[in-house]
Amino acid sequence: MSTSSKNLKLFTAPFNLHNPITVQVLGICSALAVTVKLKPAIVMGVSVMVVTAFSNLLISLMRDYIPPRIRIIVQLVVVAALVILVDQVLRAFVYDVSKQLSVYVGLIITNCIIMGRLEAYAMANKPWPSFVDGVGNGAGYAVILIMIGFTRELLGSGSLLGYNVVPQSFYEAGYMNNGMMIMPPMALIVVGLIIWVQRSKFPELNETH
Repeated sequence: MSTSSKNLKLFTAPFNLHNPITVQVLGICSALAVTVKLKPAIVMGVSVMVVTAFSNLLISLMRDYIPPRIRIIVQLVVVAALVILVDQVLRAFVYDVSKQLSVYVGLIITNCIIMGRLEAYAMANKPWPSFVDGVGNGAGYAVILIMIGFTRELLGSGSLLGYNVVPQSFYEAGYMNNGMMIMPPMALIVVGLIIWVQRSKFPELNETH
């Protein structure tokens, strides 16, 4: 397999068969907490993708100089620095979304996806494949958040990105927004439905025992 094919597989695999949320069941907490509206879901997804990609890149560049016994500390320092940088950018340019995301931006530091990719991939591979791996896994996480945020805002509030999309005639005909969709348990149900559809379409994801 050529290098470009390997990099393409690194990027695309997390969107489906190696998705960090629906297959590896990582990063579930933030996926449930920030998906009431579509906009915070997009911002959170992009933030995690940036941190995952650049933390993978930096750790890969330093991997030969990091003593094994303190590697976790070094990884946390790199991730924390990137999270602080992302948080400051959000405060500067999308302050309203930053307030909605609240502590969850800071909690990116503890996101299992990021630490998992650093340990499983960046510590053993070259910088460019590690960067591609980080972008792919972050994008796979972001796609699921966007799907959940899209569903919950559309059905729960009748809007997308804050704009009303359900015609007024629907409400006049008796349509009502589903208030349950903005409650936290509904995020878990939407995730479950996505997993059910994915495993129905790709039986190889089902456990055999």
